[in-house]
This record gives sequence, C-alpha cells and structure tokens, in this order.
Amino acid sequence: MDEMSFGWIGAIILGGIAGWLAEMITRSNMGVIANVVLGMIGAGLASFILNKLGIQLGGPIWLAYLIAAFVGAVVLIVATRLISPSRWR
Repeated sequence: MDEMSFGWIGAIILGGIAGWLAEMITRSNMGVIANVVLGMIGAGLASFILNKLGIQLGGPIWLAYLIAAFVGAVVLIVATRLISPSRWR
C-alpha cells in the first residue's frame, strides 16, 4: 500500500479516524493531533510488518489503509504504555 498514491489529505483524515478508534479501544486520552500522528505512523508500521509477513489487505485502498492504521496505532499505544507506564496514568 503506497501512501503517496492514496494522497496526504486522505492519509491525514483516515489516520485521524484510526487514531481516534485506537484511542477509544485502549481508553487513552491523547487529542486530535496525536490521533492523526499515531494513525499515520501506525499505518506505515503495520503496512511494513504485514508486507514482511506476506499479508496483503484487499478491498478498497481507503479500507486497507484504515485497518492498517488502526492496528498500527493500537500497537504503538500499547508499546508506549509498556515502555513508560507512568506516562499513561
């Protein structure tokens, strides 16, 4: 999944949605900017990992991006909590 073919505006919007969903699932409170950043970085991270595992997300590009961004954002939130648990109290 190539982020440039999807467009930066779409990446920001879907990254924000994915970050917000991850925030709801993990019961975090991080704000809009952090949600967008986590969603976009999460999408890149999840896409990289899924690609290395040979897993391709099918369907419309926006749905594949949203799923990858959500999974990646959740992973990033959980990893941050494991590394620095006092920051998330």
